[in-house]
Amino acid sequence: MQKIAIVGGGIIGMTLANYLDQKNYQVTLFDEPTGQATKASAGIISPWLSKRRNKQWYQLAKDGAAFFPKLIQDFQIDHTIYQQSGTLLLRPEHQLDELLALAEERKASAPEIGTIERLSGEQTQQELPLLKPLSALKISGGGRLDGKAYLIHMRKKAEEKGIHFIPQRVQLADEQTILFGEKKEAFDQIILTVGPHLKELLTPLGYQVDLRPQKGQLLVFQTAIKNSGDFPVAMLDGEADLIPFLAGKILLGATHENDAGWDLRETPEAFEQLTSGAHRFLAEPEKLLAAPSHYRVGTRAYTSDFAPFFGSLTDHVLVASGLGSSGLSTGPYIGYLLAQYLNTGKAGWQGYQKELSQYIHR
Repeated sequence: MQKIAIVGGGIIGMTLANYLDQKNYQVTLFDEPTGQATKASAGIISPWLSKRRNKQWYQLAKDGAAFFPKLIQDFQIDHTIYQQSGTLLLRPEHQLDELLALAEERKASAPEIGTIERLSGEQTQQELPLLKPLSALKISGGGRLDGKAYLIHMRKKAEEKGIHFIPQRVQLADEQTILFGEKKEAFDQIILTVGPHLKELLTPLGYQVDLRPQKGQLLVFQTAIKNSGDFPVAMLDGEADLIPFLAGKILLGATHENDAGWDLRETPEAFEQLTSGAHRFLAEPEKLLAAPSHYRVGTRAYTSDFAPFFGSLTDHVLVASGLGSSGLSTGPYIGYLLAQYLNTGKAGWQGYQKELSQYIHR
């Protein structure tokens, strides 16, 4: 039985751990979650209308979204964690025409997009009463995922499988040896899924890694809206998205702060930025913004071309990072692909990314 270490218990690491064949592997997961992007996140699973020019990223995100029904079935994920809620896109009229054409085009290769509707202002407000009567595009296949709830659920599943958790930050002594606390331990395979911390982990081994940390802040408002779980999510024109969850919980976010480094402090500037951006879309902004609120703050990993990377660095080391703000859409699928590689020896990620050497080299 091979010994495997997964370093990083975020969305990739936790999914990977659960998909590994437990008959063949003894799995230890090192999880020191300070600043973790997944734990702080909740977001929209709806990549089909992105206008990013990176075709490999779109293929990954599209297939990541299509993977959710399998993920839900495999691990009994309920509607408190993920729900196919539908997505509203609010844009100026001429952009909605372009998005409608794009949606129809992409549905041919992505039937998961579901039904596509152009909504009047009145119809938009009927779908999501928090919004002003503004024109929108609705796609029924979009969904919402609570990253924190996902990790809690998947950790419980992993513990039931007998996976050993060690809540410590680690260092690499070499490609097969991990240092943690006063101990060191050798493994047959080490999988590094630590977000922006990958750079500091690999530097002592002589690697240069194209990664930077990006701070993200999300606002959570606790309202008295009893049927909030019935609402679709809304991708507003700007940085803020409006994400209703169950029991009156309404999320607004998130920021993309490139210069904050590892600073995880909540800031009034983020509150102002997010709320002012959403203000022109809300029917009664003062009512929502007066509700009790708190922050979720985490650190994402970005590459210079905003694309993720994952795969085999050496015979004994696998890596995955650079997910940026699309981690909830792509992370579970990347974890699954890495697990399939370890279980079968077959790499199923061709066509999703550039060569790994574009991001990590000696």
